[in-house]
Amino acid sequence: MKSLRTLVPALFLLALLLSCQQGNSPNSQEESFVVNPEVPKLLDRNESLHSGKEWEEVQNYYGSNVQQLRQNPEAPSPKLNLAILFTNEARITGEHPYYYPAALQLLDEILAKDIEDKDLKFRTLSTKAGVLLSLHQFEEALQTGKEAVKLNEFNAQIYGVLVDANVELGNYEEAVKMADKMVTIRPDLRSYARISYLREIHGDVDGAIKAMEMAAMSGAPGFEETAWTRLTLGQLYQQYGELEKARQQYQRILQERPGYPFATAALAEIAMQEEDFAKAEKLLQEALDVIPEVGFTIQLAELCQRTGRTDEAKEIANSVIPMLKEDEEAGHNMNLEYANVYANLLNDTDQAITYAMKEYQKRPANIDVNMVLADLYVQQKDYESARKHLELAKTTNSKDPMLTAVSNELEVKTDI
Repeated sequence: MKSLRTLVPALFLLALLLSCQQGNSPNSQEESFVVNPEVPKLLDRNESLHSGKEWEEVQNYYGSNVQQLRQNPEAPSPKLNLAILFTNEARITGEHPYYYPAALQLLDEILAKDIEDKDLKFRTLSTKAGVLLSLHQFEEALQTGKEAVKLNEFNAQIYGVLVDANVELGNYEEAVKMADKMVTIRPDLRSYARISYLREIHGDVDGAIKAMEMAAMSGAPGFEETAWTRLTLGQLYQQYGELEKARQQYQRILQERPGYPFATAALAEIAMQEEDFAKAEKLLQEALDVIPEVGFTIQLAELCQRTGRTDEAKEIANSVIPMLKEDEEAGHNMNLEYANVYANLLNDTDQAITYAMKEYQKRPANIDVNMVLADLYVQQKDYESARKHLELAKTTNSKDPMLTAVSNELEVKTDI
């Protein structure tokens, strides 16, 4: 069983937020914290994530909106601006357990009031749906997105939310319809990325790569969402065996956005595939020094396993469980992450299946969930259950190498 690559939506451009600043920045953020104790703080970024003047602009933008709340604590617009800012900071810094609940707090405060401004309500609901997606609360995200689209049927990004939620819930035909609407309204980085993901799901790998190349080319160099899109393109190349092309994408990201930890960790994964374990470990430590991303820690444990450092691997794996629990307590659905750790690192397939089945109960038509369960049941020699989930995983004709490997292994096992 491997970690699943998922398309994490970048629903809002940080540049758009910064261009919409209103008012003057306060002289100090500390002042804003004291005057507005109910407003969640902006956490400091690791120096490697400052990205030129970006961090200064983020701080100024935060301070400007806090100042507006000082003047009018019930003002919805600055709360919405801060919620959007927090969702971006969660992606950039990896501080998910802090920022996502903080964003939801502000969004729910807005929605608790009667909102006469239709556009403001639409943007608030859209933002909330995006946060719920990031927390893997897919059914809730879908319902919130549907509520938002009733207010504005001509906004491309709300259809992006509906694409993502439907994909994760296994409603693939509906996801395609939403993607068609999205790209018709606005063909850009975010719509091309959705088209790419849907093409991959349906077995059109070449078409998926082409669409993701278009997405990456349409993004502004150095922006976080451009880096994430190029990372996804690299992962596509890597997943389907084109390591050199993947490496080039990750290296380009680091040229355009130095210190981007996800690209560093992706290069570490390539080094692991090439069995250059010393290089892989060095790169992983560099990524972990920037943000506390649980995925990087899992990679490090897997590296220790492959290099025979069994006790160290187990120790690191056990340290991951509290990290997952912290995310879970913040509202993040971590069922598949638990399944991954228990299956791959702690050799407990029973517990892995327990968590994977929890996710299956939430979204039984999702091909990735069924692929994970098929793999786990093959390991347990429960071939009847494996075959059931394998057939569900094949419903879109995906050419995912993991799906092919599980299918081949099941065929070999049942022929013996």
